Amino acid sequence: MLLALSFLLAVSTPCATCHQKIAAGYAKTGMARSFYRAPPLAEPVSYYHQPSATWYSMEQRNGETWQRRWRIGYDGKETDITETRADYVMGSGNHVRTWLNKTARGTLVELPLAWYAENGGHWDMNPGHDRPYALPPRTVAYECMGCHNANPRIPAGHAAPGSEAVYSGTLPEGIDCQRCHGSGTNHMRTAQTAGAKVEDIRKAILNPARLGRERQMEVCYQCHLETTSKALPHSIVKYGREPFSYDPREPLANFMTFFDYLPRSGRDDFEIAHSAYRLRKSKCFLESKTMTCSTCHDPHDIPRGVEATLHYNGVCAQCHATRSPGHPAETDCVSCHMPKRNTQDVPHAVMTDHLIQKSPPVPGSGDAVGVLRYYPPGEDPLYAAVARGDAPGLAAVIDRLKPARAEFYVELGAAWLKANNPRNAVAAFEEALRRDPNSPVAMLDLGESLARAGRPARAAEVLNRGVRLHSTDPLLWYQLGLQTDSIPALERAVALDPLLADAWTVLGASHASAGDLKKAEADFRNALKAEPDHPDALGNLAHLLASNEDFRQAEYYFARAVKINPKDAEIHENYAVTLSALKRIDEALKEFEEAIRLRPDFGLAHLNAAAILAGKGDFIGAREHLQMAAKDTDPNTRQRALQQLR
Repeated sequence: MLLALSFLLAVSTPCATCHQKIAAGYAKTGMARSFYRAPPLAEPVSYYHQPSATWYSMEQRNGETWQRRWRIGYDGKETDITETRADYVMGSGNHVRTWLNKTARGTLVELPLAWYAENGGHWDMNPGHDRPYALPPRTVAYECMGCHNANPRIPAGHAAPGSEAVYSGTLPEGIDCQRCHGSGTNHMRTAQTAGAKVEDIRKAILNPARLGRERQMEVCYQCHLETTSKALPHSIVKYGREPFSYDPREPLANFMTFFDYLPRSGRDDFEIAHSAYRLRKSKCFLESKTMTCSTCHDPHDIPRGVEATLHYNGVCAQCHATRSPGHPAETDCVSCHMPKRNTQDVPHAVMTDHLIQKSPPVPGSGDAVGVLRYYPPGEDPLYAAVARGDAPGLAAVIDRLKPARAEFYVELGAAWLKANNPRNAVAAFEEALRRDPNSPVAMLDLGESLARAGRPARAAEVLNRGVRLHSTDPLLWYQLGLQTDSIPALERAVALDPLLADAWTVLGASHASAGDLKKAEADFRNALKAEPDHPDALGNLAHLLASNEDFRQAEYYFARAVKINPKDAEIHENYAVTLSALKRIDEALKEFEEAIRLRPDFGLAHLNAAAILAGKGDFIGAREHLQMAAKDTDPNTRQRALQQLR
């Protein structure tokens, strides 16, 4: 591992003052080391990601850690260079470490390159980034922070579902005591009171060991009961509760509800946050009346090496003192009955499978069909309908139960938009705003829905009100600029969030339309700094370069654009024109033919293909293309085709 790591105690100083031994043991656990300031690198790192043809490096500069990304351009030199400071690390390093940048606005952005502990340690792409293209910047959601940190502060207006995840002030580092014990204020006050009894001091703070079995488990469930990391929302925080407001002294059902897919025969999903979910499927757990997570795990300490093997197998022996007939003499129960496996959702992460069974599970397959409420047991029609995401079904439940909270109507609007029904979405978002008139999420979504429903004036009205109320929200400014073709609004959006590649791209197109090609080129390049494979930015920059007769550089970006967006006929056509200018005629003809395959009535592509075929002496083929071009709806294309046919 190429890091010089030195961890501080994740517990707060007042706790460590009285509980030194517990604090020292806990500081070594993965929970305590789950989030921290980026430490210095022992040596620089260089990594080439072949599928996306992208280089990455990690290096130290003036006491700071930086992650750099670049490609080799058409001229053999570095291009599309992005350099981002790595402020924090998420992950203890037991499995993976991810570097994060804290932006000026307080968002946390995941950097693409990560470190994995597998096979002694190696560098590779973060989950989801191992693709033949670079992903857009990913903001660290409250859900991620909720399981990797204590309770960070968030500014007003950013707590509602769908809000951008923004963190204010100094970020805590690691899961702290209050996540399992609740606030320690009364405990410390009682302990400092003269003559306080030991029992009163203990009663002044939650000790999960004194809770019943299910409530004990719920303290762990808040982070370890993820049913799936797939599209289904495995859990929904109850509307009206802020993201970090769970108190372990209350039932978990007050804070969140968990969902799962309907049981699928032969399916064996195994994911990184599955520990409690898998344990709950185990016969040992189902048939025991006392088994909890702490039956095996001391949350304040973690055994390692030989000590760990003896400890965990000793726990098994408490119930399984004798072996069944024919059982091997091997004494390491865990390695056979709880094998270590690669997780399906995080590459290179090797975890212990907490599904205790007689033989190692065989990964199955099968489509995920249907959604049910998983925990706590019982019916919850409103949240279950939200989890399913079916617009007509959710509409029916809302119509029947008529919930008061605006969030249900926001979810309904989002479901209608996903179903390509902007008219119904408008009605849902309007209802959400009646219940919460200042909701930035509802205003943003309503503006988009109105535009898609063909009501641009009303969309502009809503979005203008949105930016007046929430002047630092870059997405509202972007949507306003998009719907009103306002360059100042788009400039405000990218000033607030320079990582908004969509906004940079639209701004570039607006500047190009206004004749300011120099600004347009800068905008497109800024879009590619944020998202190197943004298809529209690639295509627009390439087109701009070609119009300036910089054909070699244009060809580089067109080649990337058609790889990222191979079904865009116009990009293929523009790429072909550039190849023609470079005298690469056969390649150009293939691109024209691909454009025509995608859009058989593409008159301009037919016209240009005809020119190439005529130049090669294939007049019959050229005539066929000209006849197609003569049917084009564009009068200029038609006229040119007819002239050449004559």
